Amino acid sequence: MTNRQCFESLDRSVRDILSEKQENLQNIPFGGKVVVLGGDPKQILPVIENGTKAQIISASIFRSYLWRHTKKIYLHENMRLKKIAINTYEYKELNDFNNWILSIGNGNAQNNSVSNEDDDPDYHIVEIPDDLLVKSTDNKIKALVDTTFPDFKSNYTNIEYLKSRAILATTNEIVDEINDYMLNLVPSIEKEYYSADSISKCTDTCNDANILYPIEYLNTLSANNFPAHILKLKIGAPIMLLRNLNQSLGLCNGTRLIVTNLGNNVIEAIIITGTHIGDKVYIPRINLTTQGSRWPFVLCRRQFPIKVCYSMTINKSQGQTLSNVGVYLRKPVFTHGQLYVAVSRVKDKQGLKILIENEDGTCGNKTTNIVYKEILDIV
Repeated sequence: MTNRQCFESLDRSVRDILSEKQENLQNIPFGGKVVVLGGDPKQILPVIENGTKAQIISASIFRSYLWRHTKKIYLHENMRLKKIAINTYEYKELNDFNNWILSIGNGNAQNNSVSNEDDDPDYHIVEIPDDLLVKSTDNKIKALVDTTFPDFKSNYTNIEYLKSRAILATTNEIVDEINDYMLNLVPSIEKEYYSADSISKCTDTCNDANILYPIEYLNTLSANNFPAHILKLKIGAPIMLLRNLNQSLGLCNGTRLIVTNLGNNVIEAIIITGTHIGDKVYIPRINLTTQGSRWPFVLCRRQFPIKVCYSMTINKSQGQTLSNVGVYLRKPVFTHGQLYVAVSRVKDKQGLKILIENEDGTCGNKTTNIVYKEILDIV
């Protein structure tokens, strides 16, 4: 998901530094240093806000001048299958599930009896197996929560229980709705934290910005990977960091934690993912800035850089490994690799449940899958 410009900037910087002593290193990628990249082209590409397919592909490492200097090493062996005896039902089930996930990633799992959206070759209609589906005529969120978080009220403080499961959705609005629903199930006392919002004093900000955009308006604004104006928390709730705070302590963007205490100016939490699992840390308020595509200013928000994460977006889940995943497709996926990432977060088939909501509110068994074949052909 890293934009190729980041790699190219690093490349030029390393060349400049190392060529001070050896001029010939100016013409060698990364100044002759070995750089190891890990990734899967079937997964989500760099995010370009309101970007076209061409812009998204152009932003990927595969379109960089560095790619022709890259040596590709492919991983072919499934390590989970290697631990299971070949002639067993468990092996066959896991192997079939693995092949089904790969067919989604490669864009080969389409339902040929259903035409795709406007005959677009990037869009495919995938039929989900019945044993993976969750169907409900009542509250869809409740049905998925009961499946993904069984016996939640008895385990809402159980770290092992919480860190191994999550509900994935396509948009932040749906994610926030699920998180609010689950937070209401937690019996502890809720505490609210309000942000301090202002317009950043940039050189290109108009002089009347503070009059045109009052604080009350700024409080209503939200953005991707950005904390809300009102942050509602309870002790025992899982949270996710939205910024790098201290990498040496394991406080990186995407780190998940469990809230253990709620102070007025600091939040105490225990890390449940990464290399510092079990460490107790303290999260302060920090100043964050963001600029929406339609805002004529830069928003500055002083708030805790966290978000409740019983549920998370599919994009944010990339890189996570969980034992129980619920996928809520009220809105279908909208970019390359999203469905593949959603269904591949689990270790086995039993841990995956999918709820597809049709436009009329009923539950379905077919959904959209988007795969840019150009990317797979490059690799």
